Amino acid sequence: MKNKIHKIAVIPGDGTGPEVIKEGLKVLKAASKKFNFTYKDQILDYGGNRYLKTGKTITDKELADLKKFDAIYLGAIGHPEVKPGILEQGILLKMRFSLDQYINLRPVRLYNSLFCPLKDKTHKDIDFVVIRENSEGLYKGMGSFKNKGKKNEVAIQISYNTKKGVERCIRYAFEYCRKRNKKKKLTLCGKTNVLTYAWDLWQRTFDEVKREYPDIETDYAHVDAATMWFVKNPEWFDCIVTDNMFGDIITDLGAMIQGGMGIAAGGNINPKGVSMFEPIGGSAPKYTGKNVINPLAAICALGMLLDNLGEVRAAQAVENSVIKVVNSKLKSLSAGKMGCSTQEVGGLVVENL
Repeated sequence: MKNKIHKIAVIPGDGTGPEVIKEGLKVLKAASKKFNFTYKDQILDYGGNRYLKTGKTITDKELADLKKFDAIYLGAIGHPEVKPGILEQGILLKMRFSLDQYINLRPVRLYNSLFCPLKDKTHKDIDFVVIRENSEGLYKGMGSFKNKGKKNEVAIQISYNTKKGVERCIRYAFEYCRKRNKKKKLTLCGKTNVLTYAWDLWQRTFDEVKREYPDIETDYAHVDAATMWFVKNPEWFDCIVTDNMFGDIITDLGAMIQGGMGIAAGGNINPKGVSMFEPIGGSAPKYTGKNVINPLAAICALGMLLDNLGEVRAAQAVENSVIKVVNSKLKSLSAGKMGCSTQEVGGLVVENL
């Protein structure tokens, strides 16, 4: 496999995306030399600027071309001059759905307790993973209006869940929990007491699949309770599996307790196809071009990408380097407060590989 050339599609995107991706590519180049692997990247201009010039988000041909890559490295999508929803639905969600990236994988790991807003919590307390179903639920975009614009208007938004979609997400979560091999505990996070159709399906499927994994401890938490325990007792969690909407919400809380958006990375996973890795903090347009944005989330996303490609030693080295930098050089993980520029932080990660 060492002779394989990894083909990586790079989508810098909008706002500060190109800045953080530049640092991630700097780390990728250094890691490839140190760990003796070969890659070829291709920069793609999908994002707000192209949309403003051409009216295009992403075409069916471009989606087909993405399937020829081994992985996708994304900076950010979101432009202040484009109406919210156009780029998110026309690029991000379209890629996730078309490429069947049905798992959103979000590690939540605290590297330095100084950057944690929770009292008396250390790296031993905050180390869990959220496995979010990424292709169904409320984000499917299904629904309708009745009497739109009138006083008796009704808006209907459908949470669309299939047995196939739910089961493959839950099964992935059990397998991931087993492979992670830490507490070997998987928590189903939902709302079974109110959402009695979708979450009846989730609970029944979870109960069916867990019989195949007797080595994994299981439990359940309502999503509102889970947010409470994230703050009070994050050490209770190992792996969490949940639906699209709840996963979107709780992972932002997870980002805050691990130190902020500057360190939070995620993967959109198709276990048998092409997966996409990104910092989860968005395009942060107000910091564009100022060389103050934190690139560590993008660099952590690169580490996840390398692990997905089978470059495990390189991936671990990237994470270890990030841990060193976070524990020795930075005053903060927030943009403009790090005590280092964007480029300097990228350079420090390279130095510590």
